[in-house]
Parts: sequence; structure tokens; C-alpha cells
Amino acid sequence: MRRQSLWLIVFFVLGTYAWITGALAQMPQAPVVEAVEAMGMTVADMERAVLFYSSVLSFEKVSDVEVTGGAYEHLQGIFGLRMRVVRMRLGEECIELTEYLAPRGRQMPVDSRSHDRWFQHIALIVTDIDRAYQWVRQHRVEHASSGPQRLPDWNPKAGGIWAFYFKDPDGHPLEILQFPAGKGDPRWQQATDRLFLGIDHTAMVVRDTEASLMFYRDALGLKVVGDSENYGTEQEHLNNVFGARLRITPLRAAPGPGLELLEYLAPRDGRPIPVDVRANDLLHWQTTLVTRGIASLTDRLPTKTFSLVSPGVIPLAEGQLGFTAGLLVRHPDGHAMQMIER
Repeated sequence: MRRQSLWLIVFFVLGTYAWITGALAQMPQAPVVEAVEAMGMTVADMERAVLFYSSVLSFEKVSDVEVTGGAYEHLQGIFGLRMRVVRMRLGEECIELTEYLAPRGRQMPVDSRSHDRWFQHIALIVTDIDRAYQWVRQHRVEHASSGPQRLPDWNPKAGGIWAFYFKDPDGHPLEILQFPAGKGDPRWQQATDRLFLGIDHTAMVVRDTEASLMFYRDALGLKVVGDSENYGTEQEHLNNVFGARLRITPLRAAPGPGLELLEYLAPRDGRPIPVDVRANDLLHWQTTLVTRGIASLTDRLPTKTFSLVSPGVIPLAEGQLGFTAGLLVRHPDGHAMQMIER
């Protein structure tokens, strides 16, 4: 009888342990990413870029810093660098423009297409798409779309949205976007006399949505906030890709603009990002993510979901760029994420 009672106690303890372990495994983990801080791109001529973003798109300069030294070389993976970083704000959101004074990188590929996997853009919200289109045309921007497109009403997620793609002076794709009533963040519907309001999201082309979600959702903790499948002549003319059919998956952290994954279900011939792309090349974008526990970040992220650009977490004691430690990684599709801790 005593032996039977002992076994009952053992089974009870083991069962309780297994239940607790399983329950803990199913509990949501605190997200690694606390906020989407900024989207950044490499530019060839800082004065030209600042003039464009301020005078054409209504951004305001927040800071202008020049840095050099071993810590920044390791962070960006560029030996002997000297870089100028200008932060600019539109509404509540920020971009960071980086000019590599040394060494210079490569120009934007002249045959870049919207379904190549190095494609990334930021979506700027406007209050009047017709007026915004005429304004950017007046400043002789390069078209990426044939013209503003109204997405069709048969698409419940995107119907009624107006959008237009164009490029900045360095060839970075940009989008102006107007939401109809009832769609988008409610703050985009508030009455204002401003034409350009802020940044809703940055969008990136990926090869496989589910594989990308392993990094952005499962590893980093960003929340999927919708999904859509877009196609038809309006989408083709927006992206300037014949036969375009996209799976669109938006994600968000608590604060900051969203991240959108764009998977081209058709056509499937978008080119991968060059394996030798570096941060001083003009096709380089980097999205800055505020993280927690950055010292152990690489130990907590599944290694197959990212590759390191920095050799590890880089301390930046002087904090000239607004953070005290950073790490630059690339998702398998090549999109760069700069993890920072303040």
C-alpha cells in the first residue's frame, strides 16, 4: 500500500510538472521589439536628399550627426566609414538618411522593379491624393506607378484606398496613400489643413510570407494585424508589374509605423537582393527596432531566421545616434533590421 501511494505521489508530481511546463510554453512571451523607431535609407547627396524630403514632402529635420570610428564600422559592417546621419520627422514618424562620406557605395540598380526582393518603400499618408500627386509632379519626381490608383471595392480590405508610387532623387521607392472613411488608423481621418500627415508603414517584398513570419512575428513578437490579396489592373498599374498578384501581411509593434510583407504570388521572377549588398549601397534600407535585452538577443533568436551584419551587439557609449547599443541583422530575404537599446 505504501509503495502504491508513493507511485501515486510521483505520478501526481510529474503530471503537475508537465501541465505547468505546457502552460508556460503556451503563454505569450514578451515581444522582443518594443517599438518601430524609424526607417532609414542610404543617400548619395545629403543636401539634395534633405531638400527633397523637407520642401517636397514636408519633413522637418530633427538632428544632423557625423560619426566615425571602430564601433560604427562594426555596427554597419563597413571598414573605414565616416557617415552623416540626418533624422527627419513627418507627423509622429521619423526617417533616417545616411550619407557615407567614406567609403562610397554602389548606385541603385537602374532596372529595379517593384517585385524584386530588395524593394522597400515607405507609405506617406496624404489628405488629398489628387493635390498631392500634382504637387509631387510639379517637383518632377520619377513615376513608379503610371498614376494614382483607386483600389477596387470588390476587395474588402483595400477597396477605396488611393495610392501612387514614385521615387526620391536616389531612386528609393515612396508611396502616397489616402484612406477612405473607416479604413486605416483613425488619426488619418482627423480634420487638418496639412497635405502630408505621417508614415503609415514600410513595405518589403519577401519570397515566402510564412518563412518571413517566423522572424517578424514568432521571433521578434510583431503582431499580425490583417491580410489581403490584391490583384487586377489597378494593382498592376500601381506596382507597374504586369499580372501582379500580391499577398499583403501587415504587422505592428505597439508604437510606431507598421511593417508590411509583400509576397508576389505572380509573377514569381522577382530577383533576390545581391549577396554582396552593403550598408553604403543606395539600395540599402534599414528599419530601426527598439528592443529589450539586446545583450542576449542573438542567443534568443533562431539562427535560421537572420544573418549578422554586425559581429555582435555593439556598445556605443557616446550615444550620438540616440542609442547606447546596436546590432544590424538581415532577414533571409536581405532586408536589414537595426536592433537598438537606449
